[in-house]
Amino acid sequence: MEHITTPKVENVKLLDRYTDRKAANGTLYLTATHLIYVDASADVRKETWILHHHIVSVEKLPLTTAGYPLLIHCKNFRVAHFVIGQERDCHEVYTSLLKLSQPAKPEELYAFSYNPKVSKESREIGWKLIDLKVDYQRMGIPNDYWELTDVNKDYEVCNTYPPEIVVPRAASKAVVIGSSRFRSRGRIPVLSYLYKENNAAICRCSQPLSGFSARCLEDEQMLQAIREANPGSPFMYVVDTRPKLNAMANRAAGKGYENEDNYDNIRFKFIGIENIHVMRSSLQKLLEGACRPCEWPLFFTPRREKLCEMKSPSMSDFLTGLENSGWLRHIKAVMDAGVFLAKAVKDEKASVLVHCSDGWDRTAQVCSLASLLLDPFYRTFEGFMVLIEKEWIAMGHKFSHRCGHLDGDPKEVSPVFTQFIECVWQLMQQFPCCFEFSERLLLEIHDHVYSCQFGNFLGNCHKEREDLKIFEKTHSLWPFLLEKKQELRNPLYKGFTAYKELQPNTLPFSFQKAFKQDFQCPSLPGSHSQVRDFLLMCLSACPGCYSWSG
Repeated sequence: MEHITTPKVENVKLLDRYTDRKAANGTLYLTATHLIYVDASADVRKETWILHHHIVSVEKLPLTTAGYPLLIHCKNFRVAHFVIGQERDCHEVYTSLLKLSQPAKPEELYAFSYNPKVSKESREIGWKLIDLKVDYQRMGIPNDYWELTDVNKDYEVCNTYPPEIVVPRAASKAVVIGSSRFRSRGRIPVLSYLYKENNAAICRCSQPLSGFSARCLEDEQMLQAIREANPGSPFMYVVDTRPKLNAMANRAAGKGYENEDNYDNIRFKFIGIENIHVMRSSLQKLLEGACRPCEWPLFFTPRREKLCEMKSPSMSDFLTGLENSGWLRHIKAVMDAGVFLAKAVKDEKASVLVHCSDGWDRTAQVCSLASLLLDPFYRTFEGFMVLIEKEWIAMGHKFSHRCGHLDGDPKEVSPVFTQFIECVWQLMQQFPCCFEFSERLLLEIHDHVYSCQFGNFLGNCHKEREDLKIFEKTHSLWPFLLEKKQELRNPLYKGFTAYKELQPNTLPFSFQKAFKQDFQCPSLPGSHSQVRDFLLMCLSACPGCYSWSG
């Protein structure tokens, strides 16, 4: 509460930017965790709640005849436009929100103060709800070729991996440690998914420290052990998800990619997914060029002169903006990579080793999508939670940096997980009967990645969460979502056994289903027409999270 100088401001207008209806008039409250707006002009009590952690930017606009405008952009694509009567009140709310929305220390995040009034035992049970050992057992691990080992229990192999990892049984501890010294940040090849039908495996790691000519015997032995763990195939794929030019540039820094001459029976392939900076720029272009001004930005501040001048874009404007942003091309690239992995495993019966630079962004996208295509379990409520826990949380996707949870380097922020969620949504459009959950589950998860209400997505790796005592001091998201299972269910779902592997179409026309019109926004006043579905479907998230009448 130390940052709040004015906890209550009356006679605040909340503008409806989509219709000509009269602006709402009410009271704005600042609490330790939320901005709350109570509409006094409505026939029934209506509240709009905005989490401080959801706010990405606060902007004071030039004075108008109505008062002092304050524009709030949120990480989940929501925007609120307030007009405050007094300049002093506007400035104090502005100053408070700047500080409240940019915590400097992890302990200031909402999860550490959130108290759902459940017992300590219930909280502990909630954290044990998703057990990755059970998922590995479901794959048939341990077996003759793979084992779950605690070789990383003290993080001596890799400090961004979990304490227990799955590696080939034939790989000795010396091989594991030797390989870790030859991989960027020690992120050695570990199992992501085992396709039981033919023993083909999807493994993941970071780029090798190969430079122009360096090699490592232990790393070569590690890849050989992965290949030999699949006796049905004489070779394995090594997939670098980066553009070739990017990977080649890394060689000058002593990193790079595998030399096929040094590794027995591998087939090397570049995929060409761009880096986090290109993705951040792409989303910025999409939101600036293809969306209404009130739908800016996710992580960005738009050009001021456009903010209040731009009108609703025509379909032609939207399509031009979409094309110029390259957003769907990037989504297609990620989808293509996932499809390649799934086909290699199922049709060619070959194991695949995947990496990007450090193995925590593009690698997570591709491995999780391939698993989703191959295994119907991951298309269930519990399975999807297991998939996110296994491929994203446990394996060290940098949620804190990528989502901007704390005040830090803006160049580390990038919509990597948002892209994964959109890819899943694209699959749901092509296969509407194959997922137990509806798009509302995607929205809930996406919202809570940024809300910091639960501890799952705090920190950048398992070790950081242990150091922060996340499991003792915060609550898990998964029990919360399972309690809402009925309202998040897909009524078209045909069951676990109806569809096994999915083979999506990734030709450009197949992504046209991402467009939708007459989209409703129940959380902020007014309804309006929309043309971009996933990025703006975030606007239609559960009204109970932000506003309700009563």
